[in-house]
Amino acid sequence: MTRVFRRRLATALTGCLFFAAAATAITSPAMAANDAGPAVIYSVGGKFDGSFNEAAYRGAERFKADTGAAYAEFEISSPAQSLQALRTFAQRGYSPVVAIGFNHAGALAQVAPDYPETDFAIIDMVVEAPNVRSVVFREQEGSYVVGVLAAMASRTGTLGFVGGMDIPIIRKFACGYIQGARSADPEAKVLVSMTGNTPAAWTDPARGAELTRSQIEQGADVIIQAAGGTGIGVLQAAADGGALGIGTDSNQNALHPGKVLTSMRKRVDVAVYENFQAARDGRWAPGVQVLGLAEGGLDWVIDDNNRKLITAQMEAAAEAAQAAIVSGAVKVHDASTEGPCPVQ
Repeated sequence: MTRVFRRRLATALTGCLFFAAAATAITSPAMAANDAGPAVIYSVGGKFDGSFNEAAYRGAERFKADTGAAYAEFEISSPAQSLQALRTFAQRGYSPVVAIGFNHAGALAQVAPDYPETDFAIIDMVVEAPNVRSVVFREQEGSYVVGVLAAMASRTGTLGFVGGMDIPIIRKFACGYIQGARSADPEAKVLVSMTGNTPAAWTDPARGAELTRSQIEQGADVIIQAAGGTGIGVLQAAADGGALGIGTDSNQNALHPGKVLTSMRKRVDVAVYENFQAARDGRWAPGVQVLGLAEGGLDWVIDDNNRKLITAQMEAAAEAAQAAIVSGAVKVHDASTEGPCPVQ
């Protein structure tokens, strides 16, 4: 039995056991009191995707380390599992239940009204309900800053962007990246590729690598990924092809030391930790929370793996760009709400 097969079998068995528990998890006093603790439901790709889900996992683990309190978790293998996962956690008394990713939105909109005493949160989508906290990010601000770095690091003047599923959030990433690059080099060319139009686009590193190689052939020498697990293939192909990669969501500098220019972190870890901690402290509240550079919801990373790639001039330019965005002197276009990107 191969290692991959064993892992898939374990995941499948875990899912079966989890959903079987739903049938018997409806009427205990603990459930009524919603005192089972917090829970997190990951998006497709698994909690060790090295990117979006793994950031959420780190936030949950930080909560556990800081408080000694346990949490529950579940990894969906397809969006169809979201509805049952949300219901099961609510029935078993977990609160808050934090859903990672926009693909949980439809299911959460159905489940939340049925469990008014359960607190829910969702990352990357707004679900309007009196017991739901929606956490969204101004991704375009962080990608603007790393776009500045990319343009300054490029030798060819051609940059690349490989996205996952073609959705508004990823278009926000792309537009901010282009704007930042053009602020540093008005003549910069940015190639934009999307992996697909279904959730499978987040879990296809081979396709990510293929798109990256195509961009390198067209002259791109700095390529950012905004593609979840698919992005692992992007960074690998960039490193193999002599280009610099840029990671997102988590710090991915260590995946290819000296070949990843930087990583733009989207602090999903902070969002998960804060939801868990707020519930523990009795200060959890529903509503929409928007996180950008000013709120510490986004940042970029310098560490031992990429320090030699970032010159003092580049660091100063990135810091200046960040300060200008925070102060309002620079307004980064939001392609999800303000129409198509004004620069291409």
